Amino acid sequence: MKTLYLIPAPIADVDFSYIFPNYNLFIINELHIFIVENIRTARRFIKRAAPEIDIDKLVFFELNKHTKQTDLQEIKKVLQNGEDIGFMSEAGCPAIADPGAELVNIVQRFDYKIIPLVGASSIVLALMASGFNGQNFAFTGYLPVKEPDRLRTVKKLENRVFLENQTQIFIETPYRNSKLISDLLQNLNPNIRLCIAADLTAPTQFISTKKIAEWKNSPIPDLNKRPAIFLIYK
Repeated sequence: MKTLYLIPAPIADVDFSYIFPNYNLFIINELHIFIVENIRTARRFIKRAAPEIDIDKLVFFELNKHTKQTDLQEIKKVLQNGEDIGFMSEAGCPAIADPGAELVNIVQRFDYKIIPLVGASSIVLALMASGFNGQNFAFTGYLPVKEPDRLRTVKKLENRVFLENQTQIFIETPYRNSKLISDLLQNLNPNIRLCIAADLTAPTQFISTKKIAEWKNSPIPDLNKRPAIFLIYK
């Protein structure tokens, strides 16, 4: 049966043996058609993961927020041919907080078998290490950029923590991490807990959970331009 493999990509520059099962590398070696979020990044990843592959013999299609309807039609033609395909996001697990969900939805209409492969997800890793509720949680994604909207959203997430007993998970563009932390410290309940997780799976990994009141009296890590994820819970 024709198959779409959802192939996780690294979330940090580390030895692949730390984060990928050998089966993932076997699948990459077996495929010659890839749908990716960024062709340049995908080619670089495959060269490192499977150096014996002739990268120039592979076929790549790009799927991201800039993809046009005509490009989607090209992808659908490939699906009609019934060949096995690999999909890779820019980083992390495909279809989680990226355009991959749209592809999976399309592929299912062509009667493909969908196989998600094991790999690193910053959302799951951060939740595992936070000490927060892992049975009831929500990932919000990016918070609004404009301050009034951002602060309203922060308070809304805080309310969900107390009303729904739900861990709230969100991210920020790396160069705005410091501003986000400042907003959280100034506007959240002093007794709510904040987990900051940065550079997950990398040697520079940082994970720490404290109450807001404790964070105010603790050194704040420099997260400028470092990929980070934030969680709050009571």
